[in-house]
Amino acid sequence: MLTNDPDAIGRFMADDWVIIGADGRIDTRARFLELVRTGVVVHDVMESHDLDVRVYGDTAVVIARGVSGGTFHGQRFLLNERVSSVFVRTAGEWRCVSTHLSSLA
Repeated sequence: MLTNDPDAIGRFMADDWVIIGADGRIDTRARFLELVRTGVVVHDVMESHDLDVRVYGDTAVVIARGVSGGTFHGQRFLLNERVSSVFVRTAGEWRCVSTHLSSLA
């Protein structure tokens, strides 16, 4: 994420990846990567803490506390969030299929 390289970021996502933001809105892989590609969103902070990884065969659930920061439409942001992501192993490679964010105080 810190490279702000949409091709590199996209390699970790399934084609049908979705993100549910802390506000409840759903965005797609294509839209998220386009925001990165055009510089609308730029990350300079991306941290994961307190990771809890649970593997169920070819599916894994990852729960963590995340800190992300950067700019969105030129406005600075710094977020402290609970992050849950679901990964699926296909052809020996793990890809994220869903990410859900919740704001932390």
